[in-house]
Amino acid sequence: MTHTSLSRRVFLKTSGGALVGTLAFTNGAVAMLAPSRSWAVTTEQFDDHQARTLLTFTRHLLPHDTLEDAVYALVVKDLDRQAADAQVRQQLTDGIATLDRKANGNWLSLDEDDRQTQVEAVAGSPFFKTVHGSAIVALYNNPLAFAHFGYGGGVDDAGYLHRGFSDIDWLPEPPIAVSGTIPNDAAPV
Repeated sequence: MTHTSLSRRVFLKTSGGALVGTLAFTNGAVAMLAPSRSWAVTTEQFDDHQARTLLTFTRHLLPHDTLEDAVYALVVKDLDRQAADAQVRQQLTDGIATLDRKANGNWLSLDEDDRQTQVEAVAGSPFFKTVHGSAIVALYNNPLAFAHFGYGGGVDDAGYLHRGFSDIDWLPEPPIAVSGTIPNDAAPV
């Protein structure tokens, strides 16, 4: 039996596509959670162009100028997982091909406004709905997004009352009579 050594570059080339990047904001909440400034997400179902198109399409659907591409890449990873189903894969690759065809070859080469026009043109299509549905969950339900947006936790999370419950500083304080009660830390025995 022979042992063949694969470099990381060869592995990534043979395993589908890859999204790679460097964190742009070195002092943000995402950068604090990341183990390094560099990141990579590999895909099994999509090539590099398809993966980059899905990432950029997602940025147009849910635009946050200061949110790192690394967080958007998690949406592509989720779509890649879903695309293991042949029907989903076909729907997504057909959607990407449609975007490219309407852009005369490469949707990514359009300027931002023209890309946005194309996104709006496919709104409501099965492709749009699949990417949007996945993006809502994969983008906003992860610790990197929580850190970026300053989300302190949900009602059921431990420490909610002391970590985010009353951080809203852009609304006036409600009158005590309509505020309700705040439970104690110590429950009666």
